[in-house]
Amino acid sequence: MSSVARGQITQIDIPRMPAGASPVGFNFGRTGAGAAGQWRVVEDPTALGGKAIAQVSQDRTDYRFPLAIYQPLSAKDVEVTVRSKPVDGRVDQGGGIAVRLISPDDYYVVRANALENNVRFYKVVHGRRIQLEGIDIPVAGGQWHMLGLRAEGNRFTVSYDGRVVFAAFDDTYSDAGQVALWTKADSVTFFDTIAITPLE
Repeated sequence: MSSVARGQITQIDIPRMPAGASPVGFNFGRTGAGAAGQWRVVEDPTALGGKAIAQVSQDRTDYRFPLAIYQPLSAKDVEVTVRSKPVDGRVDQGGGIAVRLISPDDYYVVRANALENNVRFYKVVHGRRIQLEGIDIPVAGGQWHMLGLRAEGNRFTVSYDGRVVFAAFDDTYSDAGQVALWTKADSVTFFDTIAITPLE
């Protein structure tokens, strides 16, 4: 794991990853209970480049948050954008971005949920999820949506489908950590355009 220069965008090259395999450059974890996540590279003609990273396990344990943790870099102040598509899930249809991840039980996360039609920002402390901010907004299932999280000091700015929707402030995690993809319960969620830009 290394630091990346300020302003240098890391664009994860999903189209070059082999379909059916685990995504290159990621390790995997889980907050809560239930089965481990199943992260695969899948072919999807609607994805940019024709492939996406997908969480395909449909374990219905409610307090279960699979993580795909990007290994090559660590950052404190960072902007992450990802395009995601909720595909299936009876308990939940959520997908999001974790930053300043210290462990699978300690991080910040923003997520969009197609069953609840909202975007929420949380901190996870010793495995306990605590909501810091959120907005009710349409999240259409089966469609791609852009989600962004900008972490600068104790300010966290969330954007959704190209516009800023809210900001939150918190001082729990002030050191560098990893970036991860995140889902909940039985959510089958696809991710394609993933960009990570350190701001420090």
